[in-house]
Amino acid sequence: MTSLTASLARGALTSPFKRAGRPDATLPPDRPTRPAAPVAPGPLAAYGRICGFPESGELPLTYPHVLAFPLTMRLMTGRAFPLPVLGLVHTWIEITPHRTVAPAEPLELTVYAEKLTPHRRGTEVTMTTEARVGGELVWESRSGYLSRHRQAAPDGTTPDETTSDGAASDGTTPTGTAPDRATPERGTTARGAGPATAVPTATAVPPAAGGLPARAEWRLPGDLGRRYGAVSGDRNPIHLHPLTARLFGFPRAIAHGMWTVARCLAEAGDPSSIRSVRAGFRAPVLLPATVTYAADATGNAFELRGAKGRVHLVGTVTRRAGVSGPG
Repeated sequence: MTSLTASLARGALTSPFKRAGRPDATLPPDRPTRPAAPVAPGPLAAYGRICGFPESGELPLTYPHVLAFPLTMRLMTGRAFPLPVLGLVHTWIEITPHRTVAPAEPLELTVYAEKLTPHRRGTEVTMTTEARVGGELVWESRSGYLSRHRQAAPDGTTPDETTSDGAASDGTTPTGTAPDRATPERGTTARGAGPATAVPTATAVPPAAGGLPARAEWRLPGDLGRRYGAVSGDRNPIHLHPLTARLFGFPRAIAHGMWTVARCLAEAGDPSSIRSVRAGFRAPVLLPATVTYAADATGNAFELRGAKGRVHLVGTVTRRAGVSGPG
């Protein structure tokens, strides 16, 4: 994933010259596209193994996001993109599969910046990814990324912000936002290599599903970030090693947010039954760790919990009419 590495380097160089919160900020009209091509079987198999997806069958619901992420980073690190990519936090993701996709189908991927939205902790950008086969839209996703900065109050002053005690990290870059515009979720951003993952906005993230019954316990090794980075191309230093994570304010390496989403969706049952997925990143998973996957009986509400019940991820699955979840 040389192009992704180059984008991260470009982002490090351009971020100091960008100022979030400009009232005249506009998004670039560019729509970078990856030409139609079948999915490479080797990387797909490695991705499926580390995320817990079946070895054969449909394309995992989260995989088009991984394939398109170099395009996303290219757009977000370009000169015309108004927000600095360093410190950007991935706060939520919504995935809509319009039909199942076979790995052999030639998938064309397009990414664009959809909108900028004022947020009580800064500015949020919505990034959209679309996947097509022969011109047919077969899959799409929207992700929220928060750029934290002080917002001017109605009287023109800049109110103090409270310091949160969480941390944000996504599969590739830092992000974090609050599900409720008035009541922020906990989450902080690594000051470093790209967007991270944290808390979602009210429009894209379901409310916390407290009290969901535990379904499985997963022990995550200390090298999970390096292993997932090798198959996804997301080698953000906050995920790779305790030493590099400390450079950006984390005591240990943290799991990729998109890995946590993928691992939970691997438990969601028949992917052809899923009409949409919404997930919000609440707090980072420090590696190594033992986490609990919790879900209701249908698998339509799920969360990932850590020590003392701390919620790292919360999500919902909407299924097609007449189709039930796992079990």
